[in-house]
Amino acid sequence: MSSVELAGVAKSWGESTALHGVNLTIDKASFCVLLGPSGCGKSTTLRIIAGLESASAGQVLIDGRDVTALPPAQRGIAMVFQNYALFPHLSVADNIGFGLSVRKVPPAEREKRVKDAADLLGLSALLARKPSQLSGGQQQRVALGRALVAQAQVCLMDEPLSNLDAQLRQDMRRELRELQRQLGLTVIYVTHDQTEAMSMADQVVLLHRGRVEQAGPPRELYAQPATTFAARFIGTPPMNLLALEGGHIAGSSIRTGIAAATLGVRPEAVHLAAPGEGIGAVVRSAEYLGADLVLHCAVGTESLLVRTQGQHRVEAGMPVHLAWQAGDTHGFDAEGQRIH
Repeated sequence: MSSVELAGVAKSWGESTALHGVNLTIDKASFCVLLGPSGCGKSTTLRIIAGLESASAGQVLIDGRDVTALPPAQRGIAMVFQNYALFPHLSVADNIGFGLSVRKVPPAEREKRVKDAADLLGLSALLARKPSQLSGGQQQRVALGRALVAQAQVCLMDEPLSNLDAQLRQDMRRELRELQRQLGLTVIYVTHDQTEAMSMADQVVLLHRGRVEQAGPPRELYAQPATTFAARFIGTPPMNLLALEGGHIAGSSIRTGIAAATLGVRPEAVHLAAPGEGIGAVVRSAEYLGADLVLHCAVGTESLLVRTQGQHRVEAGMPVHLAWQAGDTHGFDAEGQRIH
């Protein structure tokens, strides 16, 4: 498989800029997820790698080869779209092998590749069916099979699971990850769903307003968010970000002991403390989720989320004491950058 590198890639339409000089390296045989909210530039980045969009500036290199000016067919890539893009009048076998037919691959080799892909994806018994006779998960496997038979160096996926229900998405996440590892594919995967990113990726690239906000392993983005945006985007519930005034939590006399504009702490790092310990707060609301209880608490003029065990019996209006370890505290400056 191949590595992918973006060097100063930018994209503009007149006065509108979608990407600002993106620099990125994706290792071969790795699973890279482009993550971010709508309009952050992740799909534009994927389309530029695929050759479906041209970059306004910069270079795209696949396995060290500059492919910036090459058409999609010459880049050694395959793509799986959100809407599957299957031909309704063709059988599963013909859909999987369509690209091979276009490229004049000999029939015997074409049949073998289709059979191998179908076996791998559990589609062998469905090869004669039409797409309308398949479930959403089966249609997604057909679209994936079409990408696999191309034997491409890089597989690009644009929100391929967004049309599936929650349980099927979870199953397909696991299947895709196992398949990527088994075949040693280089996968670049676009999503706005952080659960997909955190559970599947070797490398998460968090994009914000056309720039790379942070890139690294999922654990690194969770444990050491580089900015307040990364801190809020990664994690469920999101990280608490408390404004500080003179070292105190805004609207209170509670000292924090850190020199920062904003204090960050994960809801799951906060625990209920005994009276007289930690800091005082008032519960605004409580969400019972079975194993977990999420409390929305007021501390001064700030709000603090607490994710604790579901057996605690806490209701709105109750006073509580909250505490966390010093090592769980994150500091950010006035520009939202992490203080090391």
